[in-house]
Amino acid sequence: MIRIGLTSFNEHVSLTGKKNSSLYDYAGYLPLVELDTNYYAITNKHSVENWLSQVPSNFKFVVKLYAGFTGQTKWEENYPSITAMRDHFLEVMEPMIKSKKLFCFLAQFPAQFKCTKASVAYLETLAELFKELPLAIELRDHSWYAKEFQEKTHQLMKKLSFGLVMVDEPQLPDTVPLDTTITNQQFSLFRFHGRNQAYWHDRTGDWRKKRTLYRYNQAELKILAEKIEKVAENSTEVGIIFNNNSGGDAADNALQLKEILQLNYEGLNPSQIDLF
Repeated sequence: MIRIGLTSFNEHVSLTGKKNSSLYDYAGYLPLVELDTNYYAITNKHSVENWLSQVPSNFKFVVKLYAGFTGQTKWEENYPSITAMRDHFLEVMEPMIKSKKLFCFLAQFPAQFKCTKASVAYLETLAELFKELPLAIELRDHSWYAKEFQEKTHQLMKKLSFGLVMVDEPQLPDTVPLDTTITNQQFSLFRFHGRNQAYWHDRTGDWRKKRTLYRYNQAELKILAEKIEKVAENSTEVGIIFNNNSGGDAADNALQLKEILQLNYEGLNPSQIDLF
């Protein structure tokens, strides 16, 4: 199955018609969402149960790992060990795991996480920590995709049963390519960040929003759709997350792609239109 979704659920006016949508509203239109709440701080079990209560049975979540797992915050300030951090995270996420609504956990590594022996060893540790759970790995440094290392990267991901995230972003000398190699046949995850070359490396002002300010055109979406369909031939589940939302473009692009792929999602929540 091919699932299309967005990062967050509450800021997509063109999808729901509401400035601030609930997850229930969102789940009337798309069957997948990426939640980044846990990246900043591990939430509580009540919040997870609340999310689950708002979505239909066939809805799924991509849940970003806490930044402590990807080196973007110092977990030592809050936990006695990395295992304790893992135990806390999985305890909170237990309702979602049991509900089978988890598409995958997402470990988004920063550009500082380069292809080194230390990084490989850490990925092996992460595989052990999340054994038998679906974990997607997003690598943001081009060294993993260098000619001499790309095939080894693929082999490592397959060995550890990770899904290597298929990233679409501006093509610059130090960015990563859209690599559609399937490394776990149970699931594949695409993340579309847009192709705004001018602001990708800009760190002034509200840079996080500027770098994802991009609207894919119809021709670009058709090419992406072809790649998605090819991946879907050999992957049980395919998820596509649009992250190009600083200008409100993600929802429109998601609906365009849905039409190009001729997808008809059944069993979603009733939307406002359905109620009248």
